[in-house]
Amino acid sequence: MYLAIREMRFAKVRYALIATIMLLIAFLVLFVTGLAKGLAYDNAASIENMSASHFVMEKEASHRFTRSLLEESVLSQTGKAIGEENVQSLSVRMTTVTNAGAEFKLDVTLIAVKPEGWLMPSVSEGHAITSQSIGEVLVDSKMKESGIGIGSIIVDQGSGLEWTVSGFVSDESFSHSPVIFLNESDWRQLQLKMNALKGADGAASDRSISAIALRADKEQVEQLAAAMSQTEIVTKSQAIAAIPGYKEEQGSLTMMILFLYIISVFVLAVFFYVITIQKSHQFGVLKAIGTRTGYLVKSVSLQMLLLSVSSLMISVLLVRAIEMMLPSGMPFQLHVSTLLMTCGAFIVISLVGALLSVYKISRIDALDAIGRTTA
Repeated sequence: MYLAIREMRFAKVRYALIATIMLLIAFLVLFVTGLAKGLAYDNAASIENMSASHFVMEKEASHRFTRSLLEESVLSQTGKAIGEENVQSLSVRMTTVTNAGAEFKLDVTLIAVKPEGWLMPSVSEGHAITSQSIGEVLVDSKMKESGIGIGSIIVDQGSGLEWTVSGFVSDESFSHSPVIFLNESDWRQLQLKMNALKGADGAASDRSISAIALRADKEQVEQLAAAMSQTEIVTKSQAIAAIPGYKEEQGSLTMMILFLYIISVFVLAVFFYVITIQKSHQFGVLKAIGTRTGYLVKSVSLQMLLLSVSSLMISVLLVRAIEMMLPSGMPFQLHVSTLLMTCGAFIVISLVGALLSVYKISRIDALDAIGRTTA
């Protein structure tokens, strides 16, 4: 430790340059990770916030809520199997709405749940809706930016139905669009209206729910799957991954983060390897006077560790400072758990980058180094 710190104090400029490069790489890794997590949450916040463990969907729906259609009779069958308190109906539809009297249009997702059930989110402003609140809805707080407030009248472009905003909920989005929560009565009215516009018969209105949310353990899910062969039971993670664009978006960002880690390994390995070559004579002399190779390896590893930790600390402060300045519409999420995992991975990557230098140190011949020094 004495040798590592003394050398860093002696060659301040050299190690300051390396620390700056590590800081920039660490900052980029943390920032892109925060963007990836923020986009993932913004894409599936409403589903992720639900306390459901699984969802019952139509078998041919490819795990997508917007493709699934179930008869309401399936809801009662599911409730009898695992308990009514563990089952909730869930309906999802993407549409375009306008604010009555305004010219702008807004793409939203309609989600219908039982107002008194465990799928309904908490109200952050205004008052909650009930099963008897006909024509009243809860909307995501992001819609305030579009001029929508409590008492505003929202018009569905597809059906022409109007709803009054009774309150706001926080962090509720689906496929990057704000969510509007309806009660089951308003959902049935919407389905009947859409069926009438399409010229469908009255029987089509029975297939009015998209999925059934479950709170069930593995054994209950297996029993339910065996009893209901015409449906498919998917986990929450599967349902989230099936949201349009989710896998593609996260796949691209994950690939970027992976390449950043790979680039970090190469950059740090090359820098420390060059420094090690420059000091090969000194290392040889130290070996000749009895310094163990393990001590020299520990010295290089400690230098890399100190540079990594100090760079990460500054990077974290920079990321948090920039996070506070980001606009509210920009999704960014970097929880403590994600932050610790990312920092831990970066430290491991840094130590891996030092392996080439460690190998070089182990191959230095003391007599050869002395011979070249005295020559």
